[in-house]
Amino acid sequence: MANSVNEPRWLDDEQQRAWRSFLLGTTLLLDRLDEDLRRDHGLASVEYEILVRLSEAGGQLRMAKLAASLAHSRSRVTHTVKRMEVSGLVVRAESPEDGRGVTCALTEAGARMLETAAPSHVETVRQSLVDLVEPADLAALGRVMDAVCDRLIADHPERELR
Repeated sequence: MANSVNEPRWLDDEQQRAWRSFLLGTTLLLDRLDEDLRRDHGLASVEYEILVRLSEAGGQLRMAKLAASLAHSRSRVTHTVKRMEVSGLVVRAESPEDGRGVTCALTEAGARMLETAAPSHVETVRQSLVDLVEPADLAALGRVMDAVCDRLIADHPERELR
């Protein structure tokens, strides 16, 4: 008998196992990455990601674009950037393009921090994920997460995440 529109489409045992493994694995991996960055470099994961995004963008981004690239609220990113400013890792300024927006720029200290933290962070990513799976499985994981991102971004086109 086919499901009616109002009946839930429950996960079967294998789907439920995969879903729970995804949730637990993601939580454990993100916790490990954050723990290592904090212990070794005094950085939260989101602070590291801000440094990465700024570096990849040539050293600066508008705050709204930075928040969108992280899939975080503007207020959350603003609070994080304020902390990072106090540490001298970034600076904020009025946008040179139109004077209405605010940009966040990587400082020399921020660039040095990223240069210092990146090798150990990448090693943790390798040890905790990349080196544990076959290349084909890693590629499949990438395709799966691309499909998830594409669907969720399509559902919320106001978010410019990519």
